[in-house]
Amino acid sequence: MLTRRENLLETIRGGNPDRFVKQFEPFALQWATPQDVRFPAPEYGKGIARNCWGVYFSWPEGTPGPVSSLDSEHRLIKDIYHWQDYLKMPETEFPESEWKWIMERADKVDRNEYFVTAAIWPGLFENCLHMMGMEEFVINMYEEPEIIHAILDLMTEYEVRMARQICNHIHPDAVFRLDDWGGQSSTFLSVEMFHEFIFERTKKIYDTYRENGVEIIVHHSDSYAETLVPEMLNMGIDIWQGAFNTNDLPRLVREYKGRLTVMGGINSGIVDSPDWTREKVAAEVEKIIRWTDSRYFIPNLTFGGDESTYRGVYEAADAEIEKMGKEYFAEIK
Repeated sequence: MLTRRENLLETIRGGNPDRFVKQFEPFALQWATPQDVRFPAPEYGKGIARNCWGVYFSWPEGTPGPVSSLDSEHRLIKDIYHWQDYLKMPETEFPESEWKWIMERADKVDRNEYFVTAAIWPGLFENCLHMMGMEEFVINMYEEPEIIHAILDLMTEYEVRMARQICNHIHPDAVFRLDDWGGQSSTFLSVEMFHEFIFERTKKIYDTYRENGVEIIVHHSDSYAETLVPEMLNMGIDIWQGAFNTNDLPRLVREYKGRLTVMGGINSGIVDSPDWTREKVAAEVEKIIRWTDSRYFIPNLTFGGDESTYRGVYEAADAEIEKMGKEYFAEIK
């Protein structure tokens, strides 16, 4: 029987996996950097918190993650023409004492079994949304592109600097980076706009991780984004996590076998709800596995992480994937 790590590599390389990769099982996610410690996320259902950029977040009950506060009091960039008054690059150099426990946590991971995985959030597109809101951001891309390019350059430089720091301290085997590029039925940007503002900068970030020893790049976008798959390949992404079933998943799995692996399909919006049941989870898991019909697909909740909004849903999906996997792999032998 292959280890979790070996099975993942066989899956993404188009080799001979002996079972489905169960969601995030090969990835030992490391959320903490010194910035995460200095600026902790808001508690679920409680209060408001500020991140290292100065963006305010809350985490309302029943939502899958923190949301930015964009009212007039809390919006970060209040005047796009004076953005430099509001936006400063966060610190990227920290005393070694602040890295100590983060390094110790990573050192405890069995790297024969798991990939030590640096989890990075938010990405460039989402960060801009948090700072100014979707409508204002998109309008400014058309009306003030030079300013948006300058803002994105600042964010990119920060991510590149942090990538080097992360790699120097915890030597991750993989990176799991979150940046949503679409909704349920379309991307937020055309391919042309994506190339103009996002593509090269994201590639630069992922190239930095590669140059510093990272083996696997996992990108989260719980969305429709199949029109950006060629761009994902050219950025160096190995796994697209969060892919909605509004994408043509069977075609993507078949066409990009061994080059880009699709991870997701089990729509969290359907199964991760207050009235969830094991039967509902089982039905969705079976449906997506039968539909994609490939051992090179990674069935997973579209949620961006190894958890769920409602307790028990993630674990139920794990159990159903294992159950279906035994049946599926027995059939293809």
